[in-house]
Amino acid sequence: MKNLLVASALFAAALLSFSAEARDDVVTLEIKPAVETAKAKEALHDVPFYFAGQSHPEVAQSMGVISTSRKTNAFGKSDREACEWVLLSALKVLQENARENGYDAVINIKSNYNHNEFASAEEFQCGAGFLMAGVALKGEVVKFK
Repeated sequence: MKNLLVASALFAAALLSFSAEARDDVVTLEIKPAVETAKAKEALHDVPFYFAGQSHPEVAQSMGVISTSRKTNAFGKSDREACEWVLLSALKVLQENARENGYDAVINIKSNYNHNEFASAEEFQCGAGFLMAGVALKGEVVKFK
């Protein structure tokens, strides 16, 4: 009985310390360093993408706005490392959608983490936690003239 009480107390202490570690911070990071890495060159497709505020060729046709929300394991990684990786994953989904539907690019990409829109030509937002990191993006899939 004593062993059961000790085990229960240890389990409760572990749960309390774990919940104290839990976090869900929204961090804002630069886009450029993430998309210029060797990982990005391997992971991303040749479909161009443009964040909100970035200039792009004239649009001939729009398929409309699509969105994606991706998560990745953040355990043992810095917020930057986890967030940059999951950004690439989210961008790849947008690129694949454009490619599969015969469109040229994705434009006006905005962060949309927890449905809070954030538009920037230079930065994106990521939810960074103890175990997971997430990026939500939405962008317009288009054909250029």
